[in-house]
Amino acid sequence: MSVLNQKSVLDMIKDFRRNWHTLCDSERTTVCGADSMLLTLQLSMAENNKQHCGEFTVSLSDVLLTWKYLLHEKLNLPVENMGMIDHYEDIRRTYDAFLKNNNMLDLIDVYKKCSVVASNCETNANISPSQLQDFLSGRQYAIDDETDLYVPTSSMSKHNQDNEKVKLLAKKIIYSYLNLLVNSKNDLALARILNIPDRGLGREAFTNLKHAAREKQMSLFLMATSFIRTLELGGKGYAPSPSDPLRTHVKGLHNFINFTDKLHEILGETSNPSIAGSRILSVIKMLLIKGHNSRDPFYKAVEEVAQDLDLRIKNIISSQQGDVAVCTTDISPARPKSYAINHGTAYCGRDTVKTLLVLLDEEAARAPTKNKAELLYDDENTSHHNGTSILTLFRRCKFICWKTNNWNKFWKCSSGQK
Repeated sequence: MSVLNQKSVLDMIKDFRRNWHTLCDSERTTVCGADSMLLTLQLSMAENNKQHCGEFTVSLSDVLLTWKYLLHEKLNLPVENMGMIDHYEDIRRTYDAFLKNNNMLDLIDVYKKCSVVASNCETNANISPSQLQDFLSGRQYAIDDETDLYVPTSSMSKHNQDNEKVKLLAKKIIYSYLNLLVNSKNDLALARILNIPDRGLGREAFTNLKHAAREKQMSLFLMATSFIRTLELGGKGYAPSPSDPLRTHVKGLHNFINFTDKLHEILGETSNPSIAGSRILSVIKMLLIKGHNSRDPFYKAVEEVAQDLDLRIKNIISSQQGDVAVCTTDISPARPKSYAINHGTAYCGRDTVKTLLVLLDEEAARAPTKNKAELLYDDENTSHHNGTSILTLFRRCKFICWKTNNWNKFWKCSSGQK
């Protein structure tokens, strides 16, 4: 059986977009790629462990064991004789609820939904559950793992690896800003960028925001926006209580919301999606490189990623100007408001949102990261930029690594952080 490649996965997502109005409630629903699926599972397991054991932590071995089981179970593949962690049903419910509340679908959800309208999703008929399982689990890396483990690392290759890591970090940050711009319910994106650059919004601020959002059944972004808007416009009668924990973080939250307002203004006021995309990327770039030396690796990485994404946006727009232009959404201006792609944005921003969705879909179709330990537990080296990703504060831990039979295995993770 042939190995599933990125193009096949992307074609499946395109099929989903063409039929979105019958498959989901919002066209702004974003697709959760393989890496984001694994990260969501990790957070769901940590949340479950906190409820049962009191600690927001989970070992890498447990995550990988549950990941393997989840893929088989969701794809209706055999699970007999497979190890299953305790409280799997609770973890699965937390995982599904997280995706729903964040207005996201993972790649398996997209695959299943396309199967419902298989007559319209031609690509989906060419993908088998086992192929998708192999793609998501990174089976294509199996041979490479055995041959590359003991290749000596030269100083030059180490330098190149470090530069690639910095570039990947810059890419994650910029993509998170774009993701939140398209899908304001994406708490995963918000957690990564809330304090990048440094806004003084650390663990305590995020925890207070999370509790307030849960109490009012809002997304984190909507909660932060509502709080700041109430302070700015509500008057004394509507102002938050002086004892509101979020008052301690007013400056940082105002800084964050004010910046996202700038992005939304560009989105709503610039009718040309190519120009709008360039301006959005430019504003994000200037935010991230402020205070950095032009010779700083992070400075160079941000410039390079922004330039690359700008080019990709222009290529997407060029491809949509032909016959495939109608394939991304099939919405006409005459549709009722419930079908609108952006309830809170001016009509002229719709084409830009659709373009950004294609960009995000391309990223979601990428093959999973090879090094799972680095993906899930890396601290993302805050020395490269100002601020700290909230995700690293809640998942940072130490693990033991050793080599056995030409495989890197990571089995133990311990953390007392909540």
